[in-house]
Amino acid sequence: MEVPDDASEEILLVLKVPVQATEREPGLSCDIDHAGIDVAVTGEDLRRCIENRLPCSLTLRGGRLSGHWRSLGRKACVRCKARDWSRSGWSLFGSARVWKPAANDVTAPCAFLSLKQKRCRSSDNGARLPYCGRQADRKRRRAVVDDLAERYRLAGWWTGRRLIDHFESHATEGPDALALASGPDSLSRSELWHAAGLAAEEIRSIIGSRRRVVVILLPNSAVWVVMFLATLRAGHIPATPPVTTPEAHLRHIFHLIEPALVICTDRNRQGSPAEAIFRAATAASVRVAAADGARLEVYGSAICPDWTGSVPEETAHLMFTSSTTGPPKAVSHSEDTLTTLNRQFAERFSLSSETPVFMPSPLGHSVGAIHGARLSMFLGAPLILQDQWNASTALDLVARHRAAFTAAATPFLADLADAEWYGAEPKLGPMRSFLCGGAQVPPVLLRRCRAEFPNTFVTPLWGMTEGGLTTCVAGSTNEQVENTVGVGLPGLELRTLDAGMRLQTSGEGELLMRGPGVFNGYYGQPELYAKHIIGDGFFRTGDLAHIDPNGYVSITGRLKDLIIRGAVNISPVETENTIAGHPDVVGVAVIGWPDERLGERICAVVATSAPLGLDDVVAFCAKQGLARRYWPERLIQVDHFPRTAAGKIRKQQLREELVTALASNDDASTGGAGSDRSSDR
Repeated sequence: MEVPDDASEEILLVLKVPVQATEREPGLSCDIDHAGIDVAVTGEDLRRCIENRLPCSLTLRGGRLSGHWRSLGRKACVRCKARDWSRSGWSLFGSARVWKPAANDVTAPCAFLSLKQKRCRSSDNGARLPYCGRQADRKRRRAVVDDLAERYRLAGWWTGRRLIDHFESHATEGPDALALASGPDSLSRSELWHAAGLAAEEIRSIIGSRRRVVVILLPNSAVWVVMFLATLRAGHIPATPPVTTPEAHLRHIFHLIEPALVICTDRNRQGSPAEAIFRAATAASVRVAAADGARLEVYGSAICPDWTGSVPEETAHLMFTSSTTGPPKAVSHSEDTLTTLNRQFAERFSLSSETPVFMPSPLGHSVGAIHGARLSMFLGAPLILQDQWNASTALDLVARHRAAFTAAATPFLADLADAEWYGAEPKLGPMRSFLCGGAQVPPVLLRRCRAEFPNTFVTPLWGMTEGGLTTCVAGSTNEQVENTVGVGLPGLELRTLDAGMRLQTSGEGELLMRGPGVFNGYYGQPELYAKHIIGDGFFRTGDLAHIDPNGYVSITGRLKDLIIRGAVNISPVETENTIAGHPDVVGVAVIGWPDERLGERICAVVATSAPLGLDDVVAFCAKQGLARRYWPERLIQVDHFPRTAAGKIRKQQLREELVTALASNDDASTGGAGSDRSSDR
């Protein structure tokens, strides 16, 4: 580390101080808060501390930190006592972070203070010297990103090893082991590797070797996996939207990411969505190739048009948001962020090459891509695919292949609970872990699953295409499983943002996240990404949540789903969970219904197995103890809900369709479909 020659000149240190502490030490939470400190010290004091490894003491805003400095390369580090930290009473802010190293990490306790030299004006000791100007702000954000990346590498999360490196090693060690089963098709590791190699050569022959984006629009099948692995082997970037993506959204995606190639099914295949894909690709001047095994048949010119852009090195896979409130966003992940998620799931749920992964979720959705295709290749475990959903077929596949792990949306779990099972072992017997996400999991369904699947740990899964996953763990209580979405993966920092725009480690507010498994940007939309980042790299999820002192997260709603009734914000989650427990309700969404006087009223939209009136639902809510202010004021019955590929109900679309369809029938009779009451609460 360089220190100014002028001993009297001050430098601004942005410190990241690792703290050793036991989890239950007085004054400390289970995970020490991340906070910032701006420190001004003289160059001579710093030099003496570092060169001689002397004890040093810094006084900051009324608190003192004593420890031993030492140099390490061009950085410096300090070991201090947790008690000193907890008693300091400092006012903390800025870009530095306090963090607790892993208990088994010998090097972490003396690890890294990110020392950033910045010439600055003299100031009172501890005075904050803010960055100014747009360019300086960009530099600061870049410094934060670099600082986090360094931390994740030092912690061992980011190794730089590619997914194809993991799978190639598995194929070399056990070439004949099953890699993939999809309907009548099955491939060993060596067969999958060889088929992907052939397809990679075809891709290169079409678009060359320069790094480009390749869109894969295929159903759950062996061909999807072959083309995905082939794209990686060819040195290109896979972009994997759901095969059911509407044509209008495809046009938006193609314009946004400028792919070199779209791989889809043949237009002659019955029920193929290829016609819409071809129209969208033609409008964007993108070439299309139909996949047949490892072969590609190109439609239109095979000459790659001139393209002067470049794909960022940190982009290794593009996935797409569910588009419940607008056009899909292209989420950029690196090899490191996705491998981190796979490794952490493997550790949390004891997964290995001996634990087959069952995947009924679309591989074009983040759940299927991350926890299906990528996880199985990372582990070297068999991937058991199901294309057309059928609960009875799913139970047979799990039993036949001894599948031990899956992640799927709430409708999949509900269907499995309803399905008849006549096998000798319990239903879903081989499956050790079922992660249920995508849509809210009603507590009544989780309670039922404990009886239906006695061998299976069913946990809510909260996460986004952007990363940042939480689940319950083996030690979670039934109450925690039913009423929370669990705790974050190791290294994931979760905060809530309160009304005063302050970050909190516990309490209620908008959920923020930062960690080694969080994405690195919205491809083609850097300004949009910047709007979602706050503080030192925390991503605003848009979910409303409560974090308890033990780190368990409860999702209380979405900012965009809030019902504003008479200037009071009402989350629909409690109402939905309560109504979902009614024996005649098979699906529910609670939305805000336009009202001239109050702005919005609470409207419950239900799919039922028997006729149900508003009075029946209100009486049920009262019996279950739901607070009166959450009771529905209007009830609409529907046959089905518009859903995303992940099973989420498209509430905005649902509301627009119902308001349009029922605008002329707003005087429906009380107690029937479309019934309402206008009582004031």
